[in-house]
Amino acid sequence: MTSFVVPGQILASTSTHIPGPGTHVYESNILASIIGTSTLSKTSTASKPTISVPRQQLSSDSSLPKVSSTVLVRVTRVQQRQLSASILLVDPRPEDVLSYTQTTNDDLQFQAVLRREDVRTHEKDKVVMNDMYRVGDIVRATVISLGDERSYYISTAGNDFGVVVATSDVGNAMVPASWKEMRDVVTGQAESRKVAKPS
Repeated sequence: MTSFVVPGQILASTSTHIPGPGTHVYESNILASIIGTSTLSKTSTASKPTISVPRQQLSSDSSLPKVSSTVLVRVTRVQQRQLSASILLVDPRPEDVLSYTQTTNDDLQFQAVLRREDVRTHEKDKVVMNDMYRVGDIVRATVISLGDERSYYISTAGNDFGVVVATSDVGNAMVPASWKEMRDVVTGQAESRKVAKPS
């Protein structure tokens, strides 16, 4: 059985499984270290199955973003009325694995803009961009306009859209705590985010 997972997501317990590539152990739980598809494998010598998240290359024929495309973006700049981001993946599928790293190669990526009024469906005038997103966050969004020659316009209005991967202020991975908070897996400290519902 395979399923699409994001970094920090609990995959299994060390009492029942062995951690494999693309995973790490925290408090006797095996967590995903990268975005991808979890897989189970069992050898005749091991008493427990190994759970891993294989690292794969993205397909080079990724489609161009279009209106209604779902995209994964990395936030590159947050301002009072909008944020800028690099589109990393268009219409992501479980087999398209994106390694969670802080490296960027923006000259090969499309650029996107998320305006304050497109962050959520309600109380749009009360949105504070720094409470929703931080630089480095990986966000699931949808393309709402082809924009200008420099950037696509995206939206995170809707339960399925928002932050899927984030790092805390002290540099630790975070996991969703609610639709508006993520929690540091080490310190337990909560930080505000517009969180995407797990797919």
